[in-house]
Amino acid sequence: MSLNTKVLEIRQRQRIKPTPLDMPSAVWTGKDHVDGNVENTLTMIFRTSGCWWGKVGGCTMCGYVYDSAHTSPSADDLVSQFRKAMVKASKFDRFMVKIFTSGSFLDEKEVPADALSKILSLLEEDDRVFKVVVESRPEFLTEASMKFCLAHLKGTLFEVAIGLETSSDLIRKHSINKGFTFRDFVRAAEIAKSNGVAVKTYLMLKPPFIPEKQALEDIVTSVREASVYSNVISINLCNVQKGTLIEYLWERGEYRPPWLWSIVEILKRTKKEFPHLVITSDPVGAGAKRGPRNCKECSGQVADAIRAFSLSQDLHDLEGLECDCRYLWEKVLVLDDLSFGSPVLE
Repeated sequence: MSLNTKVLEIRQRQRIKPTPLDMPSAVWTGKDHVDGNVENTLTMIFRTSGCWWGKVGGCTMCGYVYDSAHTSPSADDLVSQFRKAMVKASKFDRFMVKIFTSGSFLDEKEVPADALSKILSLLEEDDRVFKVVVESRPEFLTEASMKFCLAHLKGTLFEVAIGLETSSDLIRKHSINKGFTFRDFVRAAEIAKSNGVAVKTYLMLKPPFIPEKQALEDIVTSVREASVYSNVISINLCNVQKGTLIEYLWERGEYRPPWLWSIVEILKRTKKEFPHLVITSDPVGAGAKRGPRNCKECSGQVADAIRAFSLSQDLHDLEGLECDCRYLWEKVLVLDDLSFGSPVLE
């Protein structure tokens, strides 16, 4: 059985409740490091027809496919989702907008051209919005799609986020099942850059079947190899989402989310090597059983330090972090490799 077949089998067992087509999946406000400043951000996740790759199987860690709609929303539905999401930023005088779907914002089967045109025009008309970030798989990042977006955004800064996950084609294929190559990412990033569009690259720490030490070193290597094509690198810490292959493994004691000490080490090493590159991480679910964690005593403190660094880009925010569990983590880096197939859990 192929990895894609197994992922699809798990997906088909999930029950998804019908939801309104004119309501976004999620909306929230926050803060991001942008061009040396800490700026207000509005993040919205559109409810679309869903990621084409997820429909045929998809990524081993992704549960976002379940945010998709049962039937395809119309262009009017998507514009309505956008308008409702923008209300959340009513208190902001200046902010950045980040738009996600369960797949790719630049895929016309998810977001038709007339909806995309209207949404981008509304963003350009809003004087409070200084930058727009959208997420897409690389196959939809083309000369035509870039020119289309820029024609509507005009003076508003534009950035495309790509979920590369790792620079290793081997890990991306056999651990993450991403469905594209590093060369595909490079092609997309070069098109964006040639059109004056910034690139944000997502990496994934510790997908399945990878020991802790190998996962750590893979991200360090991936930052190094992706830095040439990226304005920002965001390192996601794998967590256990419902209805995924990772949950299937986790329930059987065959997977543990990454240690927070691993991302601290990665941030220290990569920021020292690339001091002018913005490198961020938001440890979602930190401290929970399904999330990245150390011990109960220090997980909260270490996660807060990681978030503080992500805003400041100052390595001083990662100094002074000490806990006895760090010694256990150091042993895990050695033992996890030796016990491959039976991961060191607690």
